[in-house]
Amino acid sequence: MMKKFTATPAPRKPRADAQRNRQRILEVAKAVFTRRGAEASLDEIAKLAEVGPGTLYRHFPTRDDLLVAVYRSEVERLGEVQRKFSAELPPAEALRQWLLVFIDYLQTKKLVGPALNAMVGGPSQVYEHSSNVLTETTTTLAANAIASGDLSKDVDPMDMLRAIYGVSTAAAGDDWPVKARRFVDVLISGSRP
Repeated sequence: MMKKFTATPAPRKPRADAQRNRQRILEVAKAVFTRRGAEASLDEIAKLAEVGPGTLYRHFPTRDDLLVAVYRSEVERLGEVQRKFSAELPPAEALRQWLLVFIDYLQTKKLVGPALNAMVGGPSQVYEHSSNVLTETTTTLAANAIASGDLSKDVDPMDMLRAIYGVSTAAAGDDWPVKARRFVDVLISGSRP
């Protein structure tokens, strides 16, 4: 007698309203975590996102799940804006604009990083993915700017990220993003042939 095999149904695509709810929760969570830190009230996040607590917990069963999702959404944003800027802007300006978005990413990482580091098992997989995205996007943008003659051939794109990260850790106070944004122009100008 032959066994009958049944195909596993393909996972259903989330409904449009569920996708919107998830995205709204992530946007609100990022804003609330920015103001109040990683220990902000999840009930407040649900209320501001205009969803019930059950909806928030259905998408993000734990605080850690929400923190990881906020962080990952920022990493995904880096890849998305790299593609958009590369298609729409001159190469050096695409790199400049992307570096400004990288500063936003660093702000989020500084807020949720300590909580991610405290997670059971650590954040190694989360950070590994972000490292790959950062390397790929920065290298692509710099290569385009070098090929166009906008940047010197000896520019190491990872040095640019390290320099901005250095500003984020060395600058005292909450105004480091302003200093880092000014520094982006210095980096671009100093990297020209």
